[in-house]
Amino acid sequence: MSNTELKDKRKKVIIDLVHDEMYVPMKEKELAMFLQVSKEDRDELHDILQDLLAEGELMLTSKGKYMKSNGRVLTGTFISNAKGFGFVEIEGREEDLFVPEDRVNGAFHKDLVQVALLPEKSGKRQEAQVLRVLERGLTHVVGTYEQSRNNFGFVIPDNGKLPQDVFVPKERSKGAITGHKVVVEITGYGTNTRSPEGKVVEILGHVNDPGVDIMSIVRGYELPVEFSEKIMNQVERVSQEVSEADRAGRRDLRDVTMVTIDGEDAKDLDDAVSVSFDGKYYHLGVHIADVTNYVQENSALDREALKRGTSVYLVDRVIPMLPHALSNGICSLNEGADRLALSCLMTVDSYGEIIDYEICESVIRVNNRMSYNGVKAILEDETIVETEAAFKKYAYLVPMLRQMAELASLLRKKRMKRGSIDFDFPECKIILDKEGHPLDIKPYERNVATNIIEDFMLAANETVAQHFYWLEMPFVYRVHDVPDADRLQKLSTFINNFGYYMKSMGKRGSKVGSEEVHPKEIQKLLQKIAGTPEEPMISRLALRSMKQAKYSVESTGHFGLACQYYCHFTSPIRRYPDLQIHRIIKEQLRGRLKEERIAHYREILPEVAKHSSEMERRADEAERETDKLKKVEYMQQRIGQTFGGVVSGITAWGIYVELPNTVEGLVHVSRLPGDYYFYNESTYEMVGDTTGRVFKLGMPVKVCVEDCDKMTRTIDFSLVEE
Repeated sequence: MSNTELKDKRKKVIIDLVHDEMYVPMKEKELAMFLQVSKEDRDELHDILQDLLAEGELMLTSKGKYMKSNGRVLTGTFISNAKGFGFVEIEGREEDLFVPEDRVNGAFHKDLVQVALLPEKSGKRQEAQVLRVLERGLTHVVGTYEQSRNNFGFVIPDNGKLPQDVFVPKERSKGAITGHKVVVEITGYGTNTRSPEGKVVEILGHVNDPGVDIMSIVRGYELPVEFSEKIMNQVERVSQEVSEADRAGRRDLRDVTMVTIDGEDAKDLDDAVSVSFDGKYYHLGVHIADVTNYVQENSALDREALKRGTSVYLVDRVIPMLPHALSNGICSLNEGADRLALSCLMTVDSYGEIIDYEICESVIRVNNRMSYNGVKAILEDETIVETEAAFKKYAYLVPMLRQMAELASLLRKKRMKRGSIDFDFPECKIILDKEGHPLDIKPYERNVATNIIEDFMLAANETVAQHFYWLEMPFVYRVHDVPDADRLQKLSTFINNFGYYMKSMGKRGSKVGSEEVHPKEIQKLLQKIAGTPEEPMISRLALRSMKQAKYSVESTGHFGLACQYYCHFTSPIRRYPDLQIHRIIKEQLRGRLKEERIAHYREILPEVAKHSSEMERRADEAERETDKLKKVEYMQQRIGQTFGGVVSGITAWGIYVELPNTVEGLVHVSRLPGDYYFYNESTYEMVGDTTGRVFKLGMPVKVCVEDCDKMTRTIDFSLVEE
């Protein structure tokens, strides 16, 4: 009998044993004794047991005993915790699996792992154990280098989820010294008892050097910064002028008056708008840069754009999806220049209904580049046009701008009527000095001009998505699922503190329970709180109750916009899904979407949608981390100062307080004065054990800044009693 046959026979013996109704779960040593396995064969028994775990035939109890499996072996992404335990995210599963520290089995943060479910414990999160690591997720770690006296060094990871420092032999330190921010390549992932090991591959600079803090985040999220020489050579060959051949076969819209409206510092202008009114109907044109004319499918430039997925807007820099020579050059809809575009031309009635539309390839010429603040000034203070020289040249545009404001209002009213949710709370802009230090934190201001662009872009995105849905062509949609019931319950509890409530779609008139909520109920809530002191906090918690929007090849609807068909069509310079669907649109317009091309898109689009969603999340996380970093640095200069704020979150370890400038910090439960406090999870309240004093979400409080930690990006407050 061969070794393989003998091993298979032993496997079958073990399977038959654990399936026997009389079998009592045993540890590995007990199994070896029961099966009379010799000491020489113990290693083989261990391998067999691990194979059977991986195959889903066995499972381990919390006490390390082998028993019959429930048949559930799952694959997911391991998310580590600084305390040693972790979680596994399973695609399609609402709740993550909890992995105890002794069941991590060598898994590292972001690893793709295979796990087995452990026996359920009443009232607790489902636990699992890692069976094997299928694919390593992190190959490099960014952190602070510390030199040891014992001729070696170690790197303290910036990522707070990593539980261990990375050991670095001196000969692999690349000359790093204590305080250097470094990128270390993982050469060994360690065990429960041994630290991971690595080698320094890049020194970013000293922790106190300007820009090093942001670059550490850039490297930590593995954001690609530079473009390869091959790509830049390809960009250099792109014409910077629109030729006669480029214009051939396109709708010539150069005589149509149109403008771009963007922020003052915007450089990549990918959308222009035009409006006219014939006395009965508005004629809206949304003209989007035809980037696909310069980024050919499967070229080196296209592959790099797909890899990046999106431009990333950090607090002190932009990491573009496309090189600036394209995004700020021939692809940007610059004033007075001929440009290639895809135009969505819509006819809108007095009720905001789009009664007709056309999508076409076009050549356009933008009349004026305008800013949000400039358009706001023209529309809300007409005297500026007459008295300010800077605005006199825009006088001929005033009638069109007024029509734009009228049309945007009609489109918005129609969206609101169907239940579209309009979040209007202050986001922040962090003002930095030349060395990257924060000077001020200011809220972004929404106004009539930002509303015009938002409403017009939404109209075009919906129109294009609906058009291709009914053509039954392969496409990339933007979808937004219905919120989780438990998050809605948290929101409902929160707003009850202020006397508000939402109705569910269950029993008529019933308050939120486990039933679904129509987006119109959230919209009504936002309308009720408009102008109240609690508006920013309720708006933010309502937004947090939403699921994250994503890209999909299936049009499953957009909850937040209360519409069935939606896509991203309007920003191909900075988002790959827009660029991808532009190709589909052009092929359809040219009659080239034959069976072979349809099959091609059906094959590639699921991965495009999945990858683009992942890259968007990575960009969002990096942007949030840089904001948090600069907020901590800003508050470091204000330690000891007192501020008014609102309770924005409550956990077992304390209450979070948000200041009007969007800075958030923690008042640890040990700093809550006058009592021992406990967290009431059912009501989301912090309650004093003796006094009965209660801290609720949304409650105004005064806090003092106690400490700020740039490493962990956290701010500690203490409560100031009146």
